[in-house]
Amino acid sequence: MMVGDVLAGRYELEELVGTGGMSSVYRAYDRVLERRVALKLLHQHFADDDEYVQRFLREARTVASLSHPNIVTVIDRGEHEGQQFIVFEYVEGENLKRLIERAGPAPVERALELAIQIARGLVAAHERGLVHRDVKPQNVLLNGDGRAKVTDFGIAREIEVHRGMTQTGTILGTSDYISPEQAQGRHVDEHSDVYSLGIVLYELLTGELPFTGDNFVAVAMGHINEPPPSVLDRRRDVPPRVAAAVARALAKDPAARWPTMAAFCRELEECLRELRGGDTGAATMVIATPKGRRQDRGPKRRVTVARGRRAALPSLLILAGVVVLAVALAIALTRGGSDGPKRAGANTGAPIHLSATTSYDPYGSGGGEHNEDAHFATDGLQSTFWETHHYAYPDGGLGKPGVGLVLDAGRSVTVRHLILTTDTPGFTAQIKAGDRVGAGSLRDVSSPERVDAETTFDLTNADARYFVIWISNLGPHDQVHVNEVRAT
Repeated sequence: MMVGDVLAGRYELEELVGTGGMSSVYRAYDRVLERRVALKLLHQHFADDDEYVQRFLREARTVASLSHPNIVTVIDRGEHEGQQFIVFEYVEGENLKRLIERAGPAPVERALELAIQIARGLVAAHERGLVHRDVKPQNVLLNGDGRAKVTDFGIAREIEVHRGMTQTGTILGTSDYISPEQAQGRHVDEHSDVYSLGIVLYELLTGELPFTGDNFVAVAMGHINEPPPSVLDRRRDVPPRVAAAVARALAKDPAARWPTMAAFCRELEECLRELRGGDTGAATMVIATPKGRRQDRGPKRRVTVARGRRAALPSLLILAGVVVLAVALAIALTRGGSDGPKRAGANTGAPIHLSATTSYDPYGSGGGEHNEDAHFATDGLQSTFWETHHYAYPDGGLGKPGVGLVLDAGRSVTVRHLILTTDTPGFTAQIKAGDRVGAGSLRDVSSPERVDAETTFDLTNADARYFVIWISNLGPHDQVHVNEVRAT
């Protein structure tokens, strides 16, 4: 087929916009409905191969069954002179891969927005029992408004299928984004799409791929055997919770990833909400507004100041109010000491929610320490845990100053006590804190202690958002666990 040809007496080919091993995509003009469309044409040499024809037709049926704003819509399918074609909505814009190559790492907020849109489209597919199996930025189109639309369901299969194209030994997908189980030719389900989307988000945030190599096999072996580098090793301004979400998506074991694409999507939505300063449940008192700015942007009110004797009663009421406020403030200061108003958890003994998000390994080689397991330290279950790597140095050493686990309060809080439980007692740890995680931003807020099965760290000057359990010696072990962490 060539530009200028008309298929089925209706679709005029205007420009070749992409080609792959199985098909080519043209921008075309629909003469009947007078609009631009995208037309995907199966290569001529596959026309007599029933397997490829059936796969092509299955793509048309698959996408036609999906209706979602983040999935490219199928308009029509047909055949012209023995060649199969599918007609899609035409998305005026570039694909996500070209955006990354052109602009580099995306702002964290924009990266999350795009990943959430992709996830929502995939959730719709998974709810219909379909796994994409080739999630990559090349298969994400961006329209003029910046909305992401997932396309190319050419190798999508029903989740419950165990034979045919998903049989053992068959490898489909793109090596840069392929899941370990897919690279090994094992059974693929929605966890594989979660992994691939994790790679896409990693690339959006860092501008790089976690695994590279000279050929398909080299990259695939990286996905199978090598621990993924932490996003924080490549980009320090990414919130630890976002990095932890990516790390969990990239777990080698499918069962250790997010249980569903919907769960991954919800976590990314929560990360975005926090990044945008969403409601944290904290009350705020505005003491003063900077000169020249109005705190209240509602309608201005007309204020009339009474004069003479008529002003006496309002003045007395105002004075009485001031006295009451002064007394209340004095009581609050008396109860709270010289520190003034309380921050969350201050001197109350009330629980403070912390989320374990990622490891902290500033002296490591860049792979992190089981980042995908960090969340187990605050999941409320004593039977699960985050663990360090194995070390074989004498006297419990790590061959470096230490390694840590990052805990995120979601906002700045005052922590008085941090309670740690472990099934590997005997190691040495202390608590560090700061409003961000990075070199020079953390301070010691407890002394080092030998950790028992349950140990309470008493913290001082611990007003921060992030808290790090810093492990400096493994004691009698070559690897230690943090089973659960609580704070008050």
